[in-house]
Amino acid sequence: MPKATDFSEAPFLVIWETTRACALACKHCRAEAWMQRDPRELSTEEGKELIGHVADMGTPIFILSGGDPLNREDLEELVRHGKSRRLRMGTIPAATPSLNRERLRVLKAAGLDQVAFSLDAPKPDLHDGFRGTPGAFQKTLEAASWARELDLPLQINTCLASWNYPFLEEMISLVKGLGVVFWEVFFLIPVGRGSGMQGLTPQQFEGVFDRLHRLNDEEEFVIKLTEAQHYRRFVIQRELSSGDPASRERIRRILARPRGVRGSIGQSPHTVNSGKGFLFIDHVGNICPSGFLPFVAGNVRNDNVAAVYRRHPTFRQLRDPAILKGKCGLCRFSAVCGGSRARAWAETGDYLAEDPSCVYRP
Repeated sequence: MPKATDFSEAPFLVIWETTRACALACKHCRAEAWMQRDPRELSTEEGKELIGHVADMGTPIFILSGGDPLNREDLEELVRHGKSRRLRMGTIPAATPSLNRERLRVLKAAGLDQVAFSLDAPKPDLHDGFRGTPGAFQKTLEAASWARELDLPLQINTCLASWNYPFLEEMISLVKGLGVVFWEVFFLIPVGRGSGMQGLTPQQFEGVFDRLHRLNDEEEFVIKLTEAQHYRRFVIQRELSSGDPASRERIRRILARPRGVRGSIGQSPHTVNSGKGFLFIDHVGNICPSGFLPFVAGNVRNDNVAAVYRRHPTFRQLRDPAILKGKCGLCRFSAVCGGSRARAWAETGDYLAEDPSCVYRP
C-alpha cells in the first residue's frame, strides 16, 4: 500500500472540470452542462500550472473531468504533463460521437492510467432516458470494448438513486461482464438538475451496503462507494459482530482497497469527503471542496491551491469531525465516517449537519 496522504496537507484526489460543455443531457447533472465551451475555461498553460501545483502538494491522483473532457483538444497534452509530474491520471469521457477508439488509443499513448465511463441502468431504454441521449448505452458498451482491446484499465461509474435501485442485481451482472478494474457506485446528491430526484432511503442504503460488502469477496475489481461515507460504519459493525478473529484485518482490507489490482487508480485508506482528501476545480478555476459542495474558496488564477486547501476556514471545518452537528456529532464513527457533507448541505443547507441517509442512531 502506498504511503497514506495527510489530508490536512493535501487531497488524495483532485478533479478538474476541464470544460462544462457536453452533448448529453443527464437528469442528475450537478453542473447543468450545456453544448458550447465557455471562453473563460482554463487555458492549456493554466491547466498545466494547476497540475504542477497539485503534484507539488503531494496529491497522487488527478482526474480530468467535465462536462465532456473530449471537447478539450489539449486533453492528451494535459495527460502527458500530469504523467511528467508523476501523477496518476484518469479521465471520464461522455458517450457521444466524440468518443472513438482512436481517441482512446492516443490518450493511452499519452500515459492515461484509467478511463471511466458511466452506466446507470442495465437496459438501453433506461440508461438512455437517464442520460437524455438515444444510443448512449450502446456507445458506452462499445467504448468499454475498445478500452479492453487497448489494455486501458476500465472503470464504470454508476449513479444510484430510487429509480434504478430495483435494478442493482442486473447492474452487478452487467459490470461483472465488462472486464473492469474499478466500479464506482455514486449515491445521488440532489443538486443541479438532480435537485428534484429521489435518492435512497436509509434502509435502502443498508441493503446496498450489504450487497456490495458481499461483492467484495466475490470479485477482484475495486468497488468504491462515493457519497456513502457511512459504508465504513456498516463494514466495521458487520465485521466486528461476526466473531471472526480475522475481522479487523478484513476491515482494513475492505476499506483500504485495492487488493493489488493491476492498473487501478486505487482508493484511500482514510475517509475521503468534501474538502477532506478531496478537492474540486471547476471549469473557470474556482476552488471548491467538491463539485457537489460548490463553496468557492478561491480561484487558481489568483490563489495558491495548496494554501486554500490547507488554510481556508471552510476546508478546515470540513476536516474537523468534532464540530459536526446532530447524530453525526454524537457518533463514535465520526472520525472514520463523518457522513456525506455534500448530502447534508443539499438536503439541509448546512454542510455540518447530520447526514440524513444514515440509519444508525448513536
